[in-house]
Amino acid sequence: MPNPSDPTQNGSNGVPSIASAAVFAASSQVPKGTELIRGYDFDNGVDYNALLNSYATTGFQAASFNRAVEIINHMRAWRLSDEPINENDQGDDLDMEHRKTVRCKVFLGYTSNLVSCGVREIIKYLVKNKMVDVVVATAGGVEEDFIKCLAPTYVGKFNNKGSELRSKGLNRIGNLIVPNDNYCKFEEWVMPILDQLLLEQTRDGT
Repeated sequence: MPNPSDPTQNGSNGVPSIASAAVFAASSQVPKGTELIRGYDFDNGVDYNALLNSYATTGFQAASFNRAVEIINHMRAWRLSDEPINENDQGDDLDMEHRKTVRCKVFLGYTSNLVSCGVREIIKYLVKNKMVDVVVATAGGVEEDFIKCLAPTYVGKFNNKGSELRSKGLNRIGNLIVPNDNYCKFEEWVMPILDQLLLEQTRDGT
């Protein structure tokens, strides 16, 4: 006779009770209001706003993308007037009409790889149209921007062998290809500027 208290004994379905308890545990009730996973239905036509909004219930990274969009939209729409006046407010911040004009200060931070790729054009658009207030870039981000002004970057493959590219005077950034000539052009442009700055600093002590 099987011993019900022995976890190694098989149950009526032939599965050891300890495994059955772990794998076939009863499901807890999913909290009320939890979103159901559902994707965009292209049978309803192509509506880009609806398509992007559907990311919220698509799952995986699409849901994270949708959350990022929500945060950005909130930053752009926020006004100080959305917040109640508190004891630390003073001066103009006590005036409701003034509070309606105070917007969120948006910081945009990026590293050099985002300038090396096509995201550079998106950053340019955001800055040009004053959709960000402060840009925080690495030195490499500034350098790559100058380089892109002097020469183009090309589309390659992630599996391009670095040793083969190097022998041809080419460099790989992910799946981007950057010729050595690009860096040479940058040095030819920037070195005279640095030399002049050093000369003025040495001569004038500035």
